[in-house]
Amino acid sequence: MKKIGHEVLFLGTSENNPRNGESTFTRLNDGRILYAYTEYFSTCGEDHGMARIRTAVSSDEGETWSQPRITIEMDEGAQNIMSPSLVTMQDGRVGIFYLRKEIMPDGGLTCMPCFRSSDDGGETWSEQCRCSIPDGYYCGINDGAVVTKSGRLLWPMSYHGERYDFNGKCTLKINHTNEMIVLYSDDCGATWGILPGRVKSPFASTAGNFAEPGVYEHEDGTLWMWMRTGLGHQYDTLSEDGGETWLSPEPNLRFTSPDSPMRVKRMGDITAAIFNPVPYICTRTDTEVWNSPRRTPIAIAVSRDDGRSLNKRGVSFVNGGLREFQKNTYLLEDDTSESYCYPAMIGTKDGFLAAYYHSDGTPYCLRSSRIVKVYRDELQ
Repeated sequence: MKKIGHEVLFLGTSENNPRNGESTFTRLNDGRILYAYTEYFSTCGEDHGMARIRTAVSSDEGETWSQPRITIEMDEGAQNIMSPSLVTMQDGRVGIFYLRKEIMPDGGLTCMPCFRSSDDGGETWSEQCRCSIPDGYYCGINDGAVVTKSGRLLWPMSYHGERYDFNGKCTLKINHTNEMIVLYSDDCGATWGILPGRVKSPFASTAGNFAEPGVYEHEDGTLWMWMRTGLGHQYDTLSEDGGETWLSPEPNLRFTSPDSPMRVKRMGDITAAIFNPVPYICTRTDTEVWNSPRRTPIAIAVSRDDGRSLNKRGVSFVNGGLREFQKNTYLLEDDTSESYCYPAMIGTKDGFLAAYYHSDGTPYCLRSSRIVKVYRDELQ
């Protein structure tokens, strides 16, 4: 695969800033690009470490960036806030979605979706709105919120139970197969509900857990959902009734995966998917510090048919168009001594930007953040 793109921003770490990542982009009304990411600002870089959200702005299609600034602090009682998603809503305001962790009286950790809006391009934000769903541990991926053609806000996430502890074990109740849900709002984030359709793994074992789903709306209104698994592939499903029901999830043979999240977005006349193409196999000895397969390299697949060629499910290697898929797949990073994950992307006038975690010479894939820019003429 051809290597494409060049670095335009790298957010390294320090002793009291051990992790920067889970980022997102949106285009502001004045044409600038707003970038937001999670900054961990204590000595702990774990998922439950203290974290807040910083933003930076580009006025030249991502070539240069302003100095990042703190834009949303943790509120009192929060363990952290993390994993932002930015959108520009139909009414012109910017919406930001993020997760808020809190230690409960029983010692368990909740992770709840929250929302704010801005009418001045992200300079200031409204009061925090916690989406009105039952308390529990939810995981919504960064850069995962969607504005549909009707203006509806969609935010897919996985529900993992009522409480978790810092080691990732549920302290009260857990749904071992997990449940993929989609939050929605028809009034630009003022009120929230959950779409009726829910997606569950067909496997009872935790090894087959689905997690961190994403959603893409095709031009005809069909919704495509995908989710990470430990089963060697992204699994996916479709809904033709706006999320009322979903087809049975199946492995997507195009997107092999080492239990790492994927991101799909429309950017002008292309639809692109960023993913880690090398799955877990028994001969792999390169693992992260938590003994899961390394998330390396990182690739991007490009579609010019509204993503239809990316989600045809259950096709074989003979007749499934995989040769054409490979011709339109490129490497964003080819140094397999490093790890990369949790991508975000946005189109520019001359190409697109992609952001993701970069291990930065450490055994931790959740470390630093890199933004690369790809020019359109590189996609040949």
